Amino acid sequence: MHRRAAWLAWSVVATFLASTAGLVALSAASGTFREPINTVALLLAFSAFTAVGALILAHRPGNAIGWVFSAVGLLAATGGLAEEYAFGAGGGLPVRAGAVAAAWWASWTWYPALALATAFTLFLFPTGRLLSPRWRPALWVTGVVTVTFTVLAAVQPTLGGGDGPTVPNPLAVGSLGNPEHSVIGLVLLDLLLVMGALALVSMVLRFQRSRGDERQQLKWFTYAGALVPLMVVADLLPGLVGDLLFATVIALLPVAAGIGILRHRLYDIDRLINRTLVYALLTALLAGVYAGLVLVLSQGVFGLGGHAPSWVVAGATLAVAALFQPARRRIQGAVDRRFDRRRYDAGRTIEAFSVRLRDQVDLGTLTAELLAVVDRTVQPTTASLWLRRPG
Repeated sequence: MHRRAAWLAWSVVATFLASTAGLVALSAASGTFREPINTVALLLAFSAFTAVGALILAHRPGNAIGWVFSAVGLLAATGGLAEEYAFGAGGGLPVRAGAVAAAWWASWTWYPALALATAFTLFLFPTGRLLSPRWRPALWVTGVVTVTFTVLAAVQPTLGGGDGPTVPNPLAVGSLGNPEHSVIGLVLLDLLLVMGALALVSMVLRFQRSRGDERQQLKWFTYAGALVPLMVVADLLPGLVGDLLFATVIALLPVAAGIGILRHRLYDIDRLINRTLVYALLTALLAGVYAGLVLVLSQGVFGLGGHAPSWVVAGATLAVAALFQPARRRIQGAVDRRFDRRRYDAGRTIEAFSVRLRDQVDLGTLTAELLAVVDRTVQPTTASLWLRRPG
């Protein structure tokens, strides 16, 4: 079973690489990428899903997340290749042999890929099993809704659309329209959103009940999920920069999930969260100070609407540089007190012991105080001190 899962996982990786290579070749032959954001997301974000899924299947074949991530990467890569082949610049649907089949494949592959990457992942992470058997109906409803919507997309009347060409679907069911615009399709989408919300609730409950390694696993995934709002920032950035940020945020989700499941440097997440909070707050503070100084000095000297001279900018920059270390220390202390109280208390205990150590000369008292410090900071089951006799 283990070898079969590993063989299948790396077969998915090979298919993904072949599909993305074909996508790049077709895009280069046509002279332009049809939709840069889709192409960048395929090459970066979905390659992360594929690689992490293969690693999980190779090392944890019993974990369903590996199958979910591998399916996401496979559907995304083949769907992107089919879409580029059918609708890419340099030719239309009637010209290319097999383009209708490619257009049909591209018409429905994205829906199960998105459902697997969101709702199913939230239901199953990190163990590959549901939180409890009571959540089984919710998972079944999610699967039925996803399959139903996918089937409706596969039998819609026309393939293509938007700004590109369209062609009749040879598998169309005449009484059904485009699922994204039909009443039943909209109902299914709303139901899928409800299932996604339930999946998020199940993860919150799982986090509240988790202990030890499982809590660290969930912290990794939550950390990556907290960066998802950066996608809004990516939409505001121009060109390739926004595309790369968008794809990087998506890629962090499977990467964080893979670190959690494979337990690689699992407990580093606390340090990562701590540093992220410190430097995010520090950046916001220094940016505010810089903008405030430039605004106040330039407006005070040159009046409303005046431009800041170079000496104002230089002075604000020097002030921010001078504030960096003091502000970082204060913010680090505040974050430790609020989010890492145990580490903060341990640091204060060791600092106080270091002060007493300089003045204390009685060996018995030092031994007792040292054991007390070890007990408060490290909290071992037992602690003892052995001193070698002189000579």
